[in-house]
This record gives sequence, C-alpha cells and structure tokens, in this order.
Amino acid sequence: MKLSRLSRMISPSPSILPSSLHQRVEPASVINTDRWRSYNHLGDFGYAHVRVDHGRDEFVRSEVHINGIEAFWGYAKTRLARFRGMNPKTFPLHLKECEFRYNNRGRNLTRLILKICRENPLS
Repeated sequence: MKLSRLSRMISPSPSILPSSLHQRVEPASVINTDRWRSYNHLGDFGYAHVRVDHGRDEFVRSEVHINGIEAFWGYAKTRLARFRGMNPKTFPLHLKECEFRYNNRGRNLTRLILKICRENPLS
C-alpha cells in the first residue's frame, strides 16, 4: 500500500510548486497529475511528468492515473462532511487525522495509537 502524504502550501502557483516538491519528492521521480496548469513545468525541474486528461474522459492510461489521491480525497470528504463545517484554524489538523487514518486503514487504530504513545511519551 502506498502512503498518502499531505503538505500545506500557501499557494499552489507554478512558481511555488516546484520548490515545495523538491523538499518532499526525490529527483527523477515520476509524478502523475491531471492537466491543471500549475503542473505544466514539472518536467523542467527533473521530474518525469505524465498526465491524465479528465476533460477528455481519460482517467487511466496504462499505469498513469491519479486514483490514489482521488481515493484519499473521497475518503477525507466523506469523513469531514460529518462535522458539517469546522473552524478553519483546525482544518489542517482534521486533514492530518484523515491522512493518518487513511494510511493506517485496516489496522487496529487503538493499538497503533497506544504503541505510538508508549514509544513517544510526553514527559
């Protein structure tokens, strides 16, 4: 299972996106995206960049797809809709909780959290 990892960006503009990726993604990695214009120049920064074009009803081409992130957002939206709104200041924390739950789905979360607490005590 591949893990999802969220990072908050001030603006996903074409000028900020590459520097944000360099901090988190290995050079020469393959990045699959949709056709959003901020992704246009990823290839210029050393990434192998392949796209799917949802506007032309293309969702999968061979091994090129963005199903992983689509699945995560579907999971997060379903989970967060239960709150019927929330304080914008706490939204990043709720999203990180969704990331944790998504990456550990199928595991016993109570045991996992207890293990994490034992290995990382507050005092």
